[in-house]
Amino acid sequence: MSEHKTPKFWTLRYALLNVTYFAAFCTVHAYAAVYLLAHGFSNTEVGILLAVANITSALFQPFIAGFIDKPGWLTNRRFILISVLLILSGAAALLLLPESPAAIFIIYAFIYMIQFAYQPVMIAICFEYQRAGCDIYFGLARGLGSAGFAVTAFFIGSAVEANGVSILLIVTMIAMVISAVVIATFQKPEQAAVETSASVRSDSAEDDHAGLPEADKAHNNVIDFARTYPAFMLFLLATICFFFAHNMINDFMIQIVRHLGGSETQLGYANFMQAILELPVMALIGFVYKKITVNKLLVLSGAAFFVKILILVFAIHLSGLFISQGFQLFAYAVFVPASAYYVSTHMEEFDQVKGQAYINSAITVGGVFSNLISGVILDNLGIRIMLIVGSAVCAIGVVIAFVAMTRKEHV
Repeated sequence: MSEHKTPKFWTLRYALLNVTYFAAFCTVHAYAAVYLLAHGFSNTEVGILLAVANITSALFQPFIAGFIDKPGWLTNRRFILISVLLILSGAAALLLLPESPAAIFIIYAFIYMIQFAYQPVMIAICFEYQRAGCDIYFGLARGLGSAGFAVTAFFIGSAVEANGVSILLIVTMIAMVISAVVIATFQKPEQAAVETSASVRSDSAEDDHAGLPEADKAHNNVIDFARTYPAFMLFLLATICFFFAHNMINDFMIQIVRHLGGSETQLGYANFMQAILELPVMALIGFVYKKITVNKLLVLSGAAFFVKILILVFAIHLSGLFISQGFQLFAYAVFVPASAYYVSTHMEEFDQVKGQAYINSAITVGGVFSNLISGVILDNLGIRIMLIVGSAVCAIGVVIAFVAMTRKEHV
């Protein structure tokens, strides 16, 4: 059996890419507030930094997806490799350069932005290589990525308490080195030396694309894209609301933990719990699709996001936090694979990188509003008011998602 026909080989390779990505995602994103607060930033300043990074990422993702969707030098694989090397360089700079609030702000925001920017490309490359003949079990590989986040979270909290926040940068660099090695080995089996464009086309497919009717070409104009996929565009509004609440919890988790009597160690345990719960759901999501449609799963995930943050509004002990984290099983763990499969099944092939990018852009836009508002509320009105606002916004998102996924026509 040839290399590319061996399911475990390609699934393992893609899983390693996910494991290292989400290990670094844990240290950069989940511990952003921990790192920045340790360097003298206020909650408001943390929110502004993350908002700047999210705004930049939201604008950058569709732009870069447009380039990737076109035949040319920039492919999924090359963009991931470039992103990995940039994050590695940024983490090294933070570790080695003299400390300066301005330098930390710029470099950390850049790392944060780049890591978000290549997340949809991580999803797109899976479907690209699947169509090239590589058997990749997306759900399992993505679930193992969450396990990588979970294991990192379990140990990093106590490691930060014992060694300081510099350990976050060291772990990030290690993860990026491994990522670079893994993505460098990605070669389509039918073209060991020549890569095609990242919209999942071989050289012959690219030639054929030039002769396709206009309806079969990529909708690079956002207006054309919205007209083609109106239900999806409405769902993006719901996604913004969901991740307003989700980012509010994740970005300021350390403050929630401290409010409930915990420390960095408990933060690590909480992140471990929510991430490890993602593994079985993502690994088995293919079986769930046979019982529940992707559209309904996306509405279900939104409702779970709402319940998750609502529990925190009334939490008075760390046990409430852990109960809330348990709803990750139905929230983020369902949303990620369901949204990926929605794009791959409801959109034309040449629009799928942009579809993933738009989802990630909606996620980052939700993060922008969350970052700008949460830090200010936290500094002036406290944790509970912040969580009440997040719950209200998420509830609106559930209503929008219900309309988009069950009442609108889908392609």
